[in-house]
Amino acid sequence: MTGAEQHEIPEELAGERADVGVSRLTGMSRSKAANLISDGAVTINSKSIGRSDRLVVGARLDIAEAPPDVAAQQSQQPVAGLEVMYLDDDIVVVTKPVGVAAHASPGWTGPTVTAGLPAIGISLADAGPEERKGIVHRLDVGTSGLMVLARTPLAYTSLKDQFKQREVAKTYHALVQGHPDPSTGTINAPTGRHPAHDYRFAVVADGKPSVTHYRTLEAFSYASLLEIGLETGRTHQIRVHMSALRHPCCGDMTYGADPVLATRLGLSRQWLHAVKLTITHPRTGERVTFESPYPADLEGALEILAD
Repeated sequence: MTGAEQHEIPEELAGERADVGVSRLTGMSRSKAANLISDGAVTINSKSIGRSDRLVVGARLDIAEAPPDVAAQQSQQPVAGLEVMYLDDDIVVVTKPVGVAAHASPGWTGPTVTAGLPAIGISLADAGPEERKGIVHRLDVGTSGLMVLARTPLAYTSLKDQFKQREVAKTYHALVQGHPDPSTGTINAPTGRHPAHDYRFAVVADGKPSVTHYRTLEAFSYASLLEIGLETGRTHQIRVHMSALRHPCCGDMTYGADPVLATRLGLSRQWLHAVKLTITHPRTGERVTFESPYPADLEGALEILAD
C-alpha cells in the first residue's frame, strides 16, 4: 500500500471502535479516520473493517493514505462527461458520468469529481478531509447521475446535516432483471461487508439498517424499469438489495447479473442512474429539485428492450 502506516493494537484500545482507535493511534480527526475506513484504506490483519468494528489487542492494523500527488495530477485535467447542472456561490450540482469516482481514494488513479471541478474553475468548500473537499455524499464509480457538492463551509455543514437527518430526497432509476413481485414494495434488510468477499457488500444479520423503496415504472420481456427511493444511503445499497431479491441490476456482474443479457443490452456496467435530487438550499432555505436524463448507454439498453 502506498504511504502505509502499520500499528499493533495496544491493550488500552481493546474493544474500542475502529474509527476512534485509528484516530487515537495516528492523531488524525475521527471523521478523517472514519472516511479512510469507509474507503477501504484501513485493514486489520489484511481484512477490511467497518467504522464500528471493535479492535482486538495485538492485531495488525494497516492504514493507507490516498497518494497526494495523484489528486494533484488529476486536478490539471477536466473530466469528460462531467456536466454542471446548477451552480451558485454555495453549491454545485453535477451529473457524474460512469467511470468517475466522487473523490480520490487509495488505489484509484482515474478521474474524480473533486479534481474535475477545480480544473474548470469551480472551487469547492475548504471543509472536510483534503481529498474529499466539498463532498457530502457519493455515487459508485459505475453509477451515473446527480451529485451535489458544497462550495462554502455554510453549505457543507447544512448539506451534511440534511443527509444525516434524511431530509434529502434521492431518486434513482434502475433496470433490473425479471419482474419483482410485488411490483411495488419496500426492502428493509441490514447490509454490510460480504463475509467472504471484501470488495462486495451483502444482506447480513449484523449489518447497518438499510431501507429501499421501489415501484415498477415499466415491465419489459426480460427486465423491469424501477423507480427507487432510499431512506438510508449504505454502500452499494440498491445493488445489494435488488440482488437479494434475485433481481440484480442489469449489467451488474458483481452482484449476479446475467452476462449474456448484459451483452445483448450493450451494458458494461450496472443500469443505475441517480435521476432526481431534492435538497433545502443552504442559504435561501428553499426546497430545490434537480433532474438528470439517462446517459446514452442506459438509454440504448431501454431501446433494445422496447424493440
